[in-house]
Amino acid sequence: MMRSKTKLPLVLSIWLSFTLLLFADCNGQKAFGTRYLSLQKTISLPGVKGRIDHLSINLKDQVVYIAALGNNTVEVVNLKTGKDIHSIQGMHEPQGVAYIPQNHELFVANGENGDCYFYDAHTYEKTATVHLSSDADDAAYDSTTRRIYVGYGGGGIAVIDADSHKKVGDYPLPAHPERFQIDKKNQLIYVNVPNAGQIDVIDMKRGGTVRKWENGLLSLPKFNFPMALDSVHDRLFVGYRLPAKLAVFDSQNGKVITTGAIEGDSDDMYYDYQTGRIYVSSGRGSISIFAQKDADTYRKIANIPTRNGARTSLLVPELHLYLLAERASGGKVAQLLVYKTIKRP
Repeated sequence: MMRSKTKLPLVLSIWLSFTLLLFADCNGQKAFGTRYLSLQKTISLPGVKGRIDHLSINLKDQVVYIAALGNNTVEVVNLKTGKDIHSIQGMHEPQGVAYIPQNHELFVANGENGDCYFYDAHTYEKTATVHLSSDADDAAYDSTTRRIYVGYGGGGIAVIDADSHKKVGDYPLPAHPERFQIDKKNQLIYVNVPNAGQIDVIDMKRGGTVRKWENGLLSLPKFNFPMALDSVHDRLFVGYRLPAKLAVFDSQNGKVITTGAIEGDSDDMYYDYQTGRIYVSSGRGSISIFAQKDADTYRKIANIPTRNGARTSLLVPELHLYLLAERASGGKVAQLLVYKTIKRP
Protein backbone atom coordinates (compact mmCIF):
# COMPACT_ATOMS: atom_id res chain seq x y z
CA MET A 1 0.00 0.00 0.00
CA MET A 2 1.32 3.42 -0.91
CA ARG A 3 2.05 5.83 1.92
CA SER A 4 -0.27 8.84 1.99
CA LYS A 5 1.48 12.15 1.31
CA THR A 6 -0.88 13.95 3.70
CA LYS A 7 0.73 14.54 7.10
CA LEU A 8 -1.40 14.58 10.22
CA PRO A 9 -0.71 17.40 12.70
CA LEU A 10 1.35 16.02 15.58
CA VAL A 11 -1.29 16.72 18.26
CA LEU A 12 -4.04 15.11 16.16
CA SER A 13 -1.85 12.10 15.42
CA ILE A 14 -1.09 11.58 19.11
CA TRP A 15 -4.75 12.01 20.06
CA LEU A 16 -5.86 9.54 17.38
CA SER A 17 -3.28 6.94 18.45
CA PHE A 18 -4.23 7.30 22.13
CA THR A 19 -7.96 7.07 21.40
CA LEU A 20 -7.56 3.99 19.24
CA LEU A 21 -5.29 2.35 21.81
CA LEU A 22 -7.91 2.85 24.50
CA PHE A 23 -10.54 1.43 22.19
CA ALA A 24 -8.37 -1.63 21.48
CA ASP A 25 -7.78 -2.23 25.18
CA CYS A 26 -11.51 -2.14 25.97
CA ASN A 27 -12.09 -5.23 23.86
CA GLY A 28 -10.02 -7.70 25.89
CA GLN A 29 -11.10 -11.31 25.62
CA LYS A 30 -12.09 -13.43 28.57
CA ALA A 31 -9.84 -16.24 29.74
CA PHE A 32 -10.15 -19.56 27.92
CA GLY A 33 -7.91 -22.44 26.84
CA THR A 34 -5.81 -22.30 30.02
CA ARG A 35 -5.22 -26.07 29.73
CA TYR A 36 -2.70 -25.46 26.91
CA LEU A 37 -0.14 -24.17 29.42
CA SER A 38 0.57 -25.84 32.78
CA LEU A 39 2.36 -23.68 35.36
CA GLN A 40 5.28 -25.76 36.70
CA LYS A 41 7.01 -23.26 38.96
CA THR A 42 7.27 -19.59 39.85
CA ILE A 43 10.80 -18.24 40.35
CA SER A 44 11.06 -15.10 42.45
CA LEU A 45 13.28 -12.19 41.33
CA PRO A 46 13.12 -10.15 44.55
CA GLY A 47 15.81 -7.59 43.72
CA VAL A 48 14.52 -6.72 40.26
CA LYS A 49 12.70 -3.43 39.74
CA GLY A 50 11.29 -1.84 36.60
CA ARG A 51 10.84 -3.05 33.08
CA ILE A 52 12.08 -6.47 31.93
CA ASP A 53 13.16 -7.03 28.34
CA HIS A 54 14.38 -10.04 26.35
CA LEU A 55 15.40 -13.54 27.52
CA SER A 56 17.84 -16.20 26.33
CA ILE A 57 18.72 -19.72 27.50
CA ASN A 58 21.65 -22.07 27.95
CA LEU A 59 19.87 -25.30 27.00
CA LYS A 60 22.54 -27.69 28.28
CA ASP A 61 22.54 -26.30 31.82
CA GLN A 62 18.95 -25.01 31.71
CA VAL A 63 20.02 -21.53 32.74
CA VAL A 64 17.99 -18.50 31.65
CA TYR A 65 19.36 -14.98 31.18
CA ILE A 66 16.90 -12.13 31.75
CA ALA A 67 17.58 -8.56 30.62
CA ALA A 68 16.25 -6.54 33.55
CA LEU A 69 16.32 -3.23 31.70
CA GLY A 70 14.87 -1.07 34.49
CA ASN A 71 17.20 -2.66 37.03
CA ASN A 72 20.36 -2.33 34.88
CA THR A 73 21.18 -5.99 35.48
CA VAL A 74 21.04 -9.34 33.74
CA GLU A 75 19.52 -11.97 36.02
CA VAL A 76 20.81 -15.54 35.79
CA VAL A 77 18.12 -18.10 36.67
CA ASN A 78 18.60 -21.84 37.09
CA LEU A 79 15.46 -23.66 35.92
CA LYS A 80 16.42 -26.90 37.65
CA THR A 81 16.76 -25.37 41.11
CA GLY A 82 14.17 -22.66 40.52
CA LYS A 83 16.45 -19.92 41.82
CA ASP A 84 17.91 -16.60 40.68
CA ILE A 85 21.58 -17.60 41.08
CA HIS A 86 23.40 -14.42 39.99
CA SER A 87 22.85 -10.79 39.02
CA ILE A 88 25.29 -9.32 36.48
CA GLN A 89 25.77 -5.65 37.35
CA GLY A 90 27.07 -2.64 35.43
CA MET A 91 24.58 -2.63 32.57
CA HIS A 92 23.16 0.41 30.76
CA GLU A 93 19.55 -0.51 30.00
CA PRO A 94 20.16 -4.11 28.86
CA GLN A 95 17.74 -5.15 26.13
CA GLY A 96 18.91 -7.95 23.85
CA VAL A 97 20.58 -11.07 25.26
CA ALA A 98 22.00 -14.08 23.43
CA TYR A 99 23.76 -17.13 24.82
CA ILE A 100 26.62 -18.44 22.64
CA PRO A 101 27.02 -22.17 23.43
CA GLN A 102 30.21 -22.80 21.43
CA ASN A 103 32.12 -20.21 23.47
CA HIS A 104 30.00 -20.42 26.62
CA GLU A 105 29.62 -16.66 26.50
CA LEU A 106 26.73 -14.31 27.03
CA PHE A 107 26.07 -11.35 24.72
CA VAL A 108 24.19 -8.31 26.06
CA ALA A 109 23.01 -5.29 24.03
CA ASN A 110 22.59 -2.04 26.01
CA GLY A 111 20.05 0.57 24.94
CA GLU A 112 21.37 3.57 26.85
CA ASN A 113 24.87 3.78 25.33
CA GLY A 114 24.78 1.29 22.45
CA ASP A 115 27.51 -0.86 24.00
CA CYS A 116 27.37 -4.62 23.49
CA TYR A 117 29.11 -6.69 26.15
CA PHE A 118 30.44 -10.24 26.07
CA TYR A 119 30.63 -12.18 29.34
CA ASP A 120 32.18 -15.47 30.34
CA ALA A 121 29.09 -17.47 31.33
CA HIS A 122 31.10 -19.37 33.97
CA THR A 123 32.69 -16.46 35.82
CA TYR A 124 30.43 -13.59 34.62
CA GLU A 125 33.56 -11.58 33.83
CA LYS A 126 33.32 -9.18 30.89
CA THR A 127 35.47 -10.41 27.99
CA ALA A 128 34.85 -7.79 25.27
CA THR A 129 32.87 -4.71 24.26
CA VAL A 130 31.53 -3.75 20.83
CA HIS A 131 30.28 -0.18 20.59
CA LEU A 132 27.30 0.65 18.39
CA SER A 133 26.11 4.22 17.85
CA SER A 134 23.08 4.05 20.16
CA ASP A 135 20.09 2.03 21.42
CA ALA A 136 21.37 -1.53 20.94
CA ASP A 137 18.21 -3.61 21.19
CA ASP A 138 17.03 -7.02 19.98
CA ALA A 139 19.75 -9.62 19.39
CA ALA A 140 19.76 -12.99 17.63
CA TYR A 141 22.56 -15.56 17.35
CA ASP A 142 23.06 -17.82 14.33
CA SER A 143 25.03 -20.84 15.56
CA THR A 144 25.76 -22.00 11.99
CA THR A 145 27.61 -18.86 10.89
CA ARG A 146 28.57 -17.86 14.45
CA ARG A 147 27.21 -14.39 13.81
CA ILE A 148 25.21 -12.17 16.17
CA TYR A 149 22.64 -9.80 14.67
CA VAL A 150 21.71 -6.70 16.66
CA GLY A 151 19.07 -4.07 15.91
CA TYR A 152 20.25 -0.62 16.95
CA GLY A 153 20.18 3.16 16.66
CA GLY A 154 18.19 5.25 14.25
CA GLY A 155 18.05 2.36 11.82
CA GLY A 156 20.33 -0.60 11.37
CA ILE A 157 21.17 -4.23 12.09
CA ALA A 158 24.80 -4.80 13.02
CA VAL A 159 26.51 -8.13 12.35
CA ILE A 160 29.06 -9.18 15.00
CA ASP A 161 31.41 -12.15 14.82
CA ALA A 162 30.95 -14.21 17.98
CA ASP A 163 34.53 -15.53 17.94
CA SER A 164 36.52 -12.37 17.24
CA HIS A 165 34.09 -10.04 19.08
CA LYS A 166 34.25 -7.66 16.11
CA LYS A 167 31.58 -5.93 14.06
CA VAL A 168 31.80 -7.39 10.54
CA GLY A 169 28.73 -6.02 8.80
CA ASP A 170 25.83 -3.59 8.84
CA TYR A 171 22.40 -3.44 7.21
CA PRO A 172 20.91 0.10 7.11
CA LEU A 173 17.20 0.64 7.84
CA PRO A 174 14.94 3.72 7.67
CA ALA A 175 14.21 3.78 11.43
CA HIS A 176 14.91 1.86 14.64
CA PRO A 177 14.21 -1.89 14.25
CA GLU A 178 12.22 -3.93 16.73
CA ARG A 179 11.88 -7.71 16.50
CA PHE A 180 13.38 -9.42 13.45
CA GLN A 181 13.60 -12.97 12.13
CA ILE A 182 16.39 -14.68 10.21
CA ASP A 183 15.20 -16.92 7.38
CA LYS A 184 18.16 -19.27 6.89
CA LYS A 185 16.45 -21.15 4.06
CA ASN A 186 16.12 -18.05 1.87
CA GLN A 187 18.98 -16.01 3.38
CA LEU A 188 16.63 -13.19 4.34
CA ILE A 189 16.00 -11.10 7.44
CA TYR A 190 12.48 -9.81 8.11
CA VAL A 191 12.49 -6.68 10.27
CA ASN A 192 9.71 -4.79 12.04
CA VAL A 193 10.35 -1.05 11.60
CA PRO A 194 7.33 0.50 13.37
CA ASN A 195 8.44 4.13 13.22
CA ALA A 196 8.59 3.83 9.44
CA GLY A 197 5.25 1.98 9.34
CA GLN A 198 6.67 -1.01 7.51
CA ILE A 199 8.38 -4.40 7.46
CA ASP A 200 11.74 -4.47 5.70
CA VAL A 201 13.11 -7.58 4.00
CA ILE A 202 16.91 -7.76 3.92
CA ASP A 203 18.72 -10.01 1.45
CA MET A 204 21.86 -11.18 3.27
CA LYS A 205 23.52 -12.25 0.01
CA ARG A 206 22.96 -8.90 -1.71
CA GLY A 207 23.66 -6.95 1.46
CA GLY A 208 20.64 -4.70 1.80
CA THR A 209 16.88 -4.17 1.87
CA VAL A 210 15.13 -5.63 -1.16
CA ARG A 211 11.47 -5.24 -0.21
CA LYS A 212 9.36 -2.99 2.01
CA TRP A 213 5.85 -3.88 3.11
CA GLU A 214 4.21 -0.62 4.14
CA ASN A 215 1.34 -0.21 6.60
CA GLY A 216 0.40 3.21 5.26
CA LEU A 217 0.03 6.43 7.30
CA LEU A 218 -3.69 6.09 8.09
CA SER A 219 -4.23 2.37 7.62
CA LEU A 220 -4.50 0.02 10.58
CA PRO A 221 -3.00 -1.92 12.21
CA LYS A 222 0.14 0.00 13.25
CA PHE A 223 3.03 -0.28 15.71
CA ASN A 224 4.38 -3.68 14.64
CA PHE A 225 6.69 -5.00 17.36
CA PRO A 226 6.82 -8.82 17.90
CA MET A 227 7.51 -11.24 15.05
CA ALA A 228 7.83 -14.98 14.42
CA LEU A 229 8.58 -17.08 11.34
CA ASP A 230 7.41 -20.36 9.87
CA SER A 231 10.00 -20.91 7.14
CA VAL A 232 8.55 -24.31 6.16
CA HIS A 233 5.25 -22.78 4.99
CA ASP A 234 6.75 -19.35 4.16
CA ARG A 235 4.58 -17.59 6.73
CA LEU A 236 5.58 -14.54 8.75
CA PHE A 237 3.65 -13.67 11.93
CA VAL A 238 3.59 -10.04 13.06
CA GLY A 239 2.04 -8.55 16.18
CA TYR A 240 0.52 -5.05 16.00
CA ARG A 241 -0.36 -2.88 18.97
CA LEU A 242 -2.82 -0.48 17.34
CA PRO A 243 -5.24 -2.12 17.22
CA ALA A 244 -4.05 -5.34 18.87
CA LYS A 245 -3.79 -7.81 15.98
CA LEU A 246 -1.83 -10.82 14.84
CA ALA A 247 -1.25 -10.68 11.08
CA VAL A 248 -0.15 -13.69 9.03
CA PHE A 249 1.88 -12.76 5.94
CA ASP A 250 2.98 -14.76 2.94
CA SER A 251 6.72 -14.17 3.37
CA GLN A 252 7.29 -14.58 -0.37
CA ASN A 253 5.27 -11.53 -1.40
CA GLY A 254 4.05 -9.67 1.71
CA LYS A 255 0.39 -10.56 1.17
CA VAL A 256 -1.72 -10.67 4.35
CA ILE A 257 -3.29 -14.12 4.63
CA THR A 258 -5.41 -13.55 7.76
CA THR A 259 -5.53 -11.67 11.06
CA GLY A 260 -6.59 -12.49 14.63
CA ALA A 261 -7.26 -10.59 17.84
CA ILE A 262 -4.61 -10.42 20.56
CA GLU A 263 -4.30 -8.20 23.63
CA GLY A 264 -2.65 -4.77 23.71
CA ASP A 265 1.06 -4.02 24.18
CA SER A 266 2.32 -7.26 22.62
CA ASP A 267 6.10 -7.61 22.70
CA ASP A 268 7.13 -11.24 22.15
CA MET A 269 5.89 -13.89 19.72
CA TYR A 270 7.00 -17.44 18.95
CA TYR A 271 6.10 -20.17 16.49
CA ASP A 272 6.42 -23.78 17.67
CA TYR A 273 7.30 -26.07 14.75
CA GLN A 274 6.46 -29.16 16.78
CA THR A 275 2.84 -28.23 17.46
CA GLY A 276 2.10 -25.53 14.87
CA ARG A 277 1.17 -23.07 17.61
CA ILE A 278 1.86 -19.36 17.91
CA TYR A 279 2.40 -17.81 21.35
CA VAL A 280 1.99 -14.06 21.95
CA SER A 281 2.73 -12.33 25.28
CA SER A 282 1.06 -8.96 25.81
CA GLY A 283 1.60 -6.29 28.43
CA ARG A 284 -2.15 -5.80 28.87
CA GLY A 285 -2.21 -9.05 30.78
CA SER A 286 -2.47 -12.18 28.65
CA ILE A 287 -0.82 -14.92 26.64
CA SER A 288 -2.61 -15.60 23.34
CA ILE A 289 -2.19 -18.97 21.63
CA PHE A 290 -3.16 -19.72 18.03
CA ALA A 291 -3.28 -23.15 16.36
CA GLN A 292 -2.17 -23.56 12.75
CA LYS A 293 -4.39 -25.96 10.79
CA ASP A 294 -2.56 -25.35 7.52
CA ALA A 295 -0.54 -22.53 5.97
CA ASP A 296 -3.62 -20.33 5.54
CA THR A 297 -5.85 -21.37 8.46
CA TYR A 298 -5.41 -20.30 12.09
CA ARG A 299 -7.63 -20.48 15.15
CA LYS A 300 -7.23 -18.79 18.52
CA ILE A 301 -7.33 -21.54 21.14
CA ALA A 302 -6.30 -19.74 24.33
CA ASN A 303 -6.25 -16.42 26.14
CA ILE A 304 -4.43 -16.93 29.44
CA PRO A 305 -4.44 -14.11 32.03
CA THR A 306 -1.13 -12.76 33.34
CA ARG A 307 0.08 -9.80 35.38
CA ASN A 308 -0.16 -6.42 33.63
CA GLY A 309 3.18 -5.49 32.10
CA ALA A 310 4.26 -9.12 31.61
CA ARG A 311 4.98 -8.77 27.93
CA THR A 312 8.37 -10.51 27.51
CA SER A 313 8.65 -14.28 27.14
CA LEU A 314 10.64 -17.14 25.67
CA LEU A 315 9.49 -20.37 24.04
CA VAL A 316 11.86 -23.31 24.63
CA PRO A 317 10.51 -26.08 22.36
CA GLU A 318 13.44 -28.39 23.14
CA LEU A 319 12.27 -28.55 26.78
CA HIS A 320 8.56 -28.08 26.01
CA LEU A 321 8.58 -24.93 28.13
CA TYR A 322 7.22 -21.41 27.84
CA LEU A 323 8.77 -18.77 30.09
CA LEU A 324 7.11 -15.49 31.03
CA ALA A 325 8.77 -12.62 32.90
CA GLU A 326 6.52 -10.60 35.20
CA ARG A 327 7.84 -7.24 36.36
CA ALA A 328 7.39 -6.04 39.93
CA SER A 329 4.11 -4.17 40.39
CA GLY A 330 1.33 -3.59 42.91
CA GLY A 331 3.49 -4.68 45.81
CA LYS A 332 4.35 -7.99 44.12
CA VAL A 333 7.96 -8.93 43.37
CA ALA A 334 9.21 -9.66 39.88
CA GLN A 335 9.15 -13.32 38.89
CA LEU A 336 9.71 -15.80 36.11
CA LEU A 337 6.80 -18.13 35.36
CA VAL A 338 7.75 -21.53 33.98
CA TYR A 339 4.95 -23.20 31.99
CA LYS A 340 4.91 -26.61 30.36
CA THR A 341 3.44 -26.54 26.87
CA ILE A 342 0.71 -29.17 26.63
CA LYS A 343 0.54 -30.88 23.23
CA ARG A 344 -2.77 -32.69 23.76
CA PRO A 345 -4.76 -31.10 26.60
